[in-house]
Amino acid sequence: MREITVATVQMKPELGSTENNLVKMSDFISTITSQQKVDLIVFPELITSGYELGVQFTELAQRVPGPAVNLMAQRAADTGVYIAFGLATKEKVESILYNSAVLIGPEGELLGHYNKLHLRGEERMAFREGFKIPVFDAGELGKVGLMLGWDLAYPEVARAQALEGAELICCLANWESSAIDEWKTYVRARAYENSLFVAGANRVGEDVTMKFGGESMIVSPRGRILAALETDAELRKEIQREQDEMRREIAALKESKASLEAAAEARREAEKKAKEAEAAKKDGVILKEEGDKAEKSEKHTEAQKPEANADGKGETGEKKADTPKVLAMDKPHREHSESVRKGGTDKKAPEPAEGYCVARIDLDEVRRYREEYQTLQTRQPTAYKVIVRRY
Repeated sequence: MREITVATVQMKPELGSTENNLVKMSDFISTITSQQKVDLIVFPELITSGYELGVQFTELAQRVPGPAVNLMAQRAADTGVYIAFGLATKEKVESILYNSAVLIGPEGELLGHYNKLHLRGEERMAFREGFKIPVFDAGELGKVGLMLGWDLAYPEVARAQALEGAELICCLANWESSAIDEWKTYVRARAYENSLFVAGANRVGEDVTMKFGGESMIVSPRGRILAALETDAELRKEIQREQDEMRREIAALKESKASLEAAAEARREAEKKAKEAEAAKKDGVILKEEGDKAEKSEKHTEAQKPEANADGKGETGEKKADTPKVLAMDKPHREHSESVRKGGTDKKAPEPAEGYCVARIDLDEVRRYREEYQTLQTRQPTAYKVIVRRY
């Protein structure tokens, strides 16, 4: 068995403040390593600067190695862990910037860095696309691949890394909360289709116009979530409580409606008999006995339904029952139950919080699953070579 412990961090960086963000990252490293033995800590994409900076990346981008990498290398050496994190980097030519991920070893050595291939939106205005898909030999971690954000949506990236022998992929992301279901699906899909572990670290918080969704997780080669920072767990509990309460209220409402319908049916029957008696009198047929019964029934009905005074009270001084209010409850209950059936809720999802999740994984599972399910079976090796060569 080749067991290692992996931690993924979801953090809210301060936009444009590299120094404060590095201090915060250092605090996370200290907290995690003080509570358990960890082999690898994964931070999100562009964690040293934030995401929506546009042309300001020109000022904040650093060379590799540079100040940020050197500080994290020192922290890795102090704690004996591997560290992966994202930052904006620049080449010797100052104007060439990349959205990059860096992997540092437990002795502070730089194992390598990766430049994001698939840029999206405003990223294209600040960064250049990468052109390589490297896989790094990370000692006890085995072979490790890195990917950033939107790379996750393209299965070729993970497959190319798997074909190069990757057993673990670290996915560093700034994934928006509005598309967080895509994030959760892609992370599990890339792990499952390539039979490898995926450690996904997604940031939280807001920058200028974008809100990020967290949901950092560690996934097994069979797509099973081993550890995760779920933001909607409390919301699901609250929805379940609401649904249980609605079921109780709807059951009580049905009983109330049944009693009202029975009373209405009795009134309709009395009115019908009264009309029949009136019709018989008009035709000249005198049914004294039936007339007496109808009269008694009419008096009995009038006695049970005293006229309401101006203040809403009957002759007995008691307030009249407000039947329409009970009936009016039916519509909102029905609408709410329809909303529940359609998956809707009036509750607002809680904001994803900062934190980290940890999982113990066995890298030998990668080999076992690939052999058992023939995940990387190369029936069309030429096609696979074209995919790898393309990048």
